Amino acid sequence: MDPWLTLMSFSFMFWTRHAEAEFFTSIGQMTDLIYAEKDLVQSLKEYIRAEESKLAQIKSWAEKMDLLTSKSTSDPEGYLAHPVNAYKLVKRLNTDWLELENLVLQDTANGFIANLTIQRQFFPTEEDETGAAKALMRLQDTYKLDPETLSRGDLPGTKYRSTLTVGDCFGMGRTAYNDGDYYHTVLWMEQALKQHDEGEDTPVSKVDILDYLSYAVFQFGDLHRAMELTRRLISLDSTHERAGSNLRYFEKLLEKEQEEKLNQTAAATEPVVQSGAYERPLDYLPEREIYEALCRGEGVKMTPRRQRRLFCRYHDGNRNPHLLIAPFKEEDEWDSPHIVRYYDVMSDEEIEKIKQLAKPRLARATVRDPKTGVLTVASYRVSKSSWLEEDDDPVVAKVNQRMQHITGLTVKTAELLQVANYGMGGQYEPHFDFSRKDEPDAFKRLGTGNRVATFLNYMSDVEAGGATVFPDFGAAIWPKKGTAVFWYNLFRSGEGDYRTRHAACPVLVGCKWVSNKWFHERGNEFLRPCGRTEVD
Repeated sequence: MDPWLTLMSFSFMFWTRHAEAEFFTSIGQMTDLIYAEKDLVQSLKEYIRAEESKLAQIKSWAEKMDLLTSKSTSDPEGYLAHPVNAYKLVKRLNTDWLELENLVLQDTANGFIANLTIQRQFFPTEEDETGAAKALMRLQDTYKLDPETLSRGDLPGTKYRSTLTVGDCFGMGRTAYNDGDYYHTVLWMEQALKQHDEGEDTPVSKVDILDYLSYAVFQFGDLHRAMELTRRLISLDSTHERAGSNLRYFEKLLEKEQEEKLNQTAAATEPVVQSGAYERPLDYLPEREIYEALCRGEGVKMTPRRQRRLFCRYHDGNRNPHLLIAPFKEEDEWDSPHIVRYYDVMSDEEIEKIKQLAKPRLARATVRDPKTGVLTVASYRVSKSSWLEEDDDPVVAKVNQRMQHITGLTVKTAELLQVANYGMGGQYEPHFDFSRKDEPDAFKRLGTGNRVATFLNYMSDVEAGGATVFPDFGAAIWPKKGTAVFWYNLFRSGEGDYRTRHAACPVLVGCKWVSNKWFHERGNEFLRPCGRTEVD
């Protein structure tokens, strides 16, 4: 069996275990939830109509009986003196009231509940809700959006505006709190409190908001503000045991802190945390600030001198017979390493067909553990992907051949066409496409050597965000539907070009679809010969 197919079958078995959840990682799959919710609304309206019809019948019966009993109770004996009235009273109490009882007991909710039960198996899970909340926080950090901006829904390029309620903001803060993320807990609980103070109607109590907020603030060492918030909580609920206990604890800590300050010299005194101002904690990614700045379009190192070295041209694949009559438009995106963009690589019809083939197979995108070689999901890659073979549809073979003609590299040893869809805050943090020296077995199963080059097709426009950025040299490439970018991951010597470490920025607004082809070393030895130096 083809080793690549063996690897893909292994990947498929792994991905299927993750395909049932994580809707937030793919806008393509989240669209199904829109139609599911629409179906539930229709079902709910049918239930309401049935309930209204039932209540109308009960109301009509009650009004009729109210008139009748008013008349009968005014002169019971006179009323029953008429034999028909006596008969009808017996009949009503024996038959008609029983029918009314059956009507009242009639469960019109059965159809709605049955539909809801069927649909529920496809609903997002708590894991999805947590992931969606973290995705909003990721957008908040990357694009420097304050909670109020997100709460108001003031985002660029949005067609439909949506706002966050106090309950939504509280849910965001609680998700961060449960994850030990006190930075975002403070931001979102403050926003929830602000909207609550402004008078927004909500079932969330101010006491609960202050409870989370005071403790999160305490985690930043801001004792004064923690005490202030806790006192406010107690003023609203004097019986709140934890708040009372916390306040006493905070007061003891503050007293101890003041005693220690008295015993220290001014030079040894540590800087005091400014109340209400907390810095975002550092994380595992060393180039976080550079990466996120590039995503915002900041820090791009496109100097006038570099710009003059970039050109546009027609590309015929070194006089490839297939491209002589219809060459592709080629544009330099960067000079060194050389990154080019090709225009009109895929037609709208081809893109829709590729998406149609990929959508049923989309599963949470994985990364390869450099130590074990096992595919696994990771928080730094948030998207869903699938792999397409040439046998799946003629359009896949056609697109593969086109990439071969453009690059001059063979697709025989390349990986399958990978299609990816990015969902809420979908991203792939800075990474290398090639395997480094400490990962010698990364592509061993394929037997085709390292990834020599990357060909990335943009299959959608993105309203905001979603750029491909290169932190090492400060480049940002923005998606344009139907275009593709290409770069070499390896020098001609086979050494990795570490400058090509790149990232897919979070999608702020829109739906990002891409497909890519990774070309490998084997089969390209004569198509891209070795250079004379290590860095040719």
